[in-house]
Amino acid sequence: MLTILDIEPDSIAAELGLQTGDSLLSINGEPLRDLLDYRVQMCAEELLLEIERADGELWDIELEKDADEDLGILLPHPEPTHCGNNCIFCFVHQLPGGLRPTLYVKDEDYRFSFLYGAYVTLTNIDEPSLQRILAQRLSPLYVSVHATDENLRAHMLGRKGPAILPLLQRLVDGGITVHCQVVVCPGVNDGVRLDQTFSDLLALAPGVASLALVPVGLTGYRQRLPQLRPVSPGEARSLVDWVEARQRECLPRFGTRFVYAADELYLNAGREFPALDCYDDFPQLENGVGLVAQFRSEAQEVLRQASPLQLPVLGVITGVSAAAEIRDFSTRLAALTGIELKVFVVRNDFFGGAVTVTGLLAGCDIVNQLKGQDLGEVLLLPEIVLREGSDMLLDDMTPSDIERQLGVRVETFPTGPWGLWDMLGTLSLEQDVKE
Repeated sequence: MLTILDIEPDSIAAELGLQTGDSLLSINGEPLRDLLDYRVQMCAEELLLEIERADGELWDIELEKDADEDLGILLPHPEPTHCGNNCIFCFVHQLPGGLRPTLYVKDEDYRFSFLYGAYVTLTNIDEPSLQRILAQRLSPLYVSVHATDENLRAHMLGRKGPAILPLLQRLVDGGITVHCQVVVCPGVNDGVRLDQTFSDLLALAPGVASLALVPVGLTGYRQRLPQLRPVSPGEARSLVDWVEARQRECLPRFGTRFVYAADELYLNAGREFPALDCYDDFPQLENGVGLVAQFRSEAQEVLRQASPLQLPVLGVITGVSAAAEIRDFSTRLAALTGIELKVFVVRNDFFGGAVTVTGLLAGCDIVNQLKGQDLGEVLLLPEIVLREGSDMLLDDMTPSDIERQLGVRVETFPTGPWGLWDMLGTLSLEQDVKE
């Protein structure tokens, strides 16, 4: 049973007369345990809803809808299953103290893997959960493998779980598509160990559909943690060469390149990024694989249709790793539109380490590094710096806090070239109204 928290106006649920406080008991005779059950059952075009009204009255409602159409109801979100791993590279263990408690929660939940593409190790998977995955066809799933040698994997994860290869075999035999990742820790799971992991996972293709190599992320808060070091530029070059050689082997066999290097490896190696089509259908985009290629493609689309704008001086925030792309795009955009767009590159002092991605910027670093500078009339903040579903950055600061402390209007925009262009259009319309 799931209690309805809210109803979207003009939705199917609103037309049916459902209200906040009503409970959804079952769909097509299947009881609902959580949001995942609802999402799975909602794929049907013909539905029989069993509803318990807030006053206890029971309703049975039959309806037809498109397969991808939602009822328009807000349901409780499941609490994540907590992770029991003690990974040697765990980012949560590297957080500074004093942050909000939810940031220290480690989740390890196959439901979130299916719903949101979150990576899980499957170390806590039990037989009923596995049967649910297979019965409900929860595909695709995203699995952190790191190593297929069981002893090495147990060392990296800080615990021994179910053997990963037989588990992946059961998933792909059951029709589940799996995307995998390896967090590369130099001297731990690279070299011949990586060769073995790649070969073992490739043997499960096409069920295992892709593999991403992501360099280990280290902060300055690794006291009393296992000794690790970042991937060096030379190691990054070797990894990129290794990936591209494997891609040349896989493409004629499978029609895809199968294995991909994270953008951060190309940046660290000082290598030019592959062309857009080298990322196939972007199976690992949310894992930082192909973001630069996608950004460049969207930037070209925006620049082809850019036209002069009347705007005051604007500023835009970026992290270190994206700085070159943002600067290049902003310079060309300014030349076509006639606007002045200042790019402010913010270091991640908050984590005290080699963290350079924009999405992990903290509000305090933005304020501390930009205070006293001429920021223009509006400072633009990409939404990727905000925690999902909130208006807070990692350190609990909000755009309003930054606005107040810097004394400049702050606006957030959807991350990417089109998001920035749309924000410029919105600001241009405001300017026209003022004039």
